[in-house]
Amino acid sequence: MASSSNSYNSPCAACKFLRRKCMPGCIFAPYFPPEEPHKFANVHKIFGASNVTKLLNELLPHQREDAVNSLAYEAEARVRDPVYGCVGAISYLQRQVHRLQKELDAANADLAHYGLSTSAAGTHGNVVDLVFQPQPLPPQQPPPLNPVYRLSGANPVMNQMPRGTGGSYGTFLPWNNGHDQQGNM
Repeated sequence: MASSSNSYNSPCAACKFLRRKCMPGCIFAPYFPPEEPHKFANVHKIFGASNVTKLLNELLPHQREDAVNSLAYEAEARVRDPVYGCVGAISYLQRQVHRLQKELDAANADLAHYGLSTSAAGTHGNVVDLVFQPQPLPPQQPPPLNPVYRLSGANPVMNQMPRGTGGSYGTFLPWNNGHDQQGNM
């Protein structure tokens, strides 16, 4: 918990923001130090000073710091993402956990598969051996590209374009047997 005032007795961030005198028993002073004016500004913008005052007065003193930290986090999240607020951050983290769980399950399935294949081949290795002795991966070929011909004067120029990207007028298409719009090859 922050001290209610520093050696110069400056007002807390809440009283400074509200342009009022910070009294010795100010309910905001322990939680909104003058060094963090943005913290109260966000909380005030989202929840309002009156509502925060009511909330803090209803709580026991040992619960107030956690409540202010929660309000500050929610207010900052709402300022960053006005539509979803902290729910957007929570949803993002849940999706990330779900994706990582799927990756972990796939890795465990691969380990189990490699463990079964090595034990069936007569090698009696354990999972630790599989982890520290990586299996060579099969070579991967790049996906085939569809040659696309474009008309350029009398000399067609062959460009490599991914399949299905279309192209300009006169593009070679598989369903026109290699002929362009004028019937030329």
